[in-house]
Amino acid sequence: MDKQMKRNKYFFGLGTVGRDALYSLVSMYLLNHLTDVVGLSDGGLFAVGIMLTLFGIFDAVIDPFVGTIVDNTKTRWGKFKPWMVIGMIGTGVLTLLMFHNFQMSEVGHIVLLAVTYLLFSMLFSANDISYWSLMPAISKDQKTREGIGAFARICANVGMFAMVIVYTMVPDLFSFMGMNARDTYFVFCAIVVVLMWAFQLFTILGVKEDRSSLAKAEHTSIRGMFKALIKNDQLMVTAISMALFMIGYCTTTAFGVYYFDYAVKDGNLYMVFAAVLAVAQLTALTLFPLFRKKFTRRQLYFGSMIAVVISYIIFFLSFEWLPLIVLAGLGLFFAQAFIQLLMLLFLADAVEYGEWKLGKRNESVSFAIQPFINQFGSAISKGVVSITLIISGINAIANSVAAADGNPTLQQQLREATPGSAVWIMKISMMILPLICILVGFIIYSRKFKIDEKMYEKILADLEERAKAEERGEKNGSAVCDSPEFGEIGAECAAAVGDVGKSAEETV
Repeated sequence: MDKQMKRNKYFFGLGTVGRDALYSLVSMYLLNHLTDVVGLSDGGLFAVGIMLTLFGIFDAVIDPFVGTIVDNTKTRWGKFKPWMVIGMIGTGVLTLLMFHNFQMSEVGHIVLLAVTYLLFSMLFSANDISYWSLMPAISKDQKTREGIGAFARICANVGMFAMVIVYTMVPDLFSFMGMNARDTYFVFCAIVVVLMWAFQLFTILGVKEDRSSLAKAEHTSIRGMFKALIKNDQLMVTAISMALFMIGYCTTTAFGVYYFDYAVKDGNLYMVFAAVLAVAQLTALTLFPLFRKKFTRRQLYFGSMIAVVISYIIFFLSFEWLPLIVLAGLGLFFAQAFIQLLMLLFLADAVEYGEWKLGKRNESVSFAIQPFINQFGSAISKGVVSITLIISGINAIANSVAAADGNPTLQQQLREATPGSAVWIMKISMMILPLICILVGFIIYSRKFKIDEKMYEKILADLEERAKAEERGEKNGSAVCDSPEFGEIGAECAAAVGDVGKSAEETV
């Protein structure tokens, strides 16, 4: 790896430290802030839960359109970085508004939250799509991508777990300022926004992508967007599998604070648990290259899924005994780190697959699947958590906890009075439903995904032949498409090559 590529690797990864910290603040703790700090009523929480779910799904649906806009962008700074800047500034300001303390009525608060959350989701998507679209533009080499992707996931997890660990400590960290809980969290939010902006500058100013394809890139129409998504079968398989996994994963993590407050009945242990899980994930991402030398991607994915299933079973049957909870968490988050990184790499490979099959490269449209998956998973999880809190009666307890601000003894007594039936309802939503989603996604992947290392090498070889054919204006380069590894889609490959050659001939 040359000097510039090393610089790209580290500066690309650092860009997501603050960004994922901020996203975790919103995706994991906004509901907790509304129930345990603001103290929304059951009716208010129901309205917010439905709103966040619907808005999240809406934003997920428009992500491919955002990707199309990014793909069609042509500036002196490339097509990715301008949208990264717009997204990072916008999401920072909107996050401050979501964690405000303007002393508004509950209805007014919900209305303002609706506007800010919807805009936040759209602008974060613009930033997220642009950020991850940079990766295939940095290098086409699988090994290089794996290194860049692994370091980026490490940085993302550092940001996420830093938020998970610090969030519960916020009242104590800022106690010297003598503020109430809402003002305390607003100040903390402002610090996170500044850190997000600072870390994003590493990527914006330090990464140098390959812009050689920008000048000759064709305009992507709405019809072309749908073609790039729907006809790229491997992209669709990855999207569905990963969406189901993220629904399960986001739902489990969204219950984290509530589980330790109302099931384990010791919220302080959540910080310790999160620290252990952070070590597990970061260790997994650090060791990924070593595992990759001994196993194929498919073998790693299958092994990780087995670990996830076993961990969920242990978690559900732990009966809130901390050693079993930690054991389950270590297995779940170690395996989850592998799965998320593998899914990211599957998406990157699907970019070349789409170019090979359809004759057009659409990085941003393809990587719009990434925020689509995250937004969709987060949206469904918020709906599940909101409804579960209301049905189980935990939100009513949380309202009493919020009302007892300044009296930690009374707050703890209220949490300890949580009935066992409420805990079991929460555990079913937190562990059983997510496991079902994850297993369905695994079955879809194992049956339908077919891009292995050998096929990817042949795809790159074919794309190279097409490039040579385009330069010569010849109608050739389809020999690799006849390889038996490609099966029935070899004909589509050859047709795409023919179209490229024909277009080149007409140009000449």
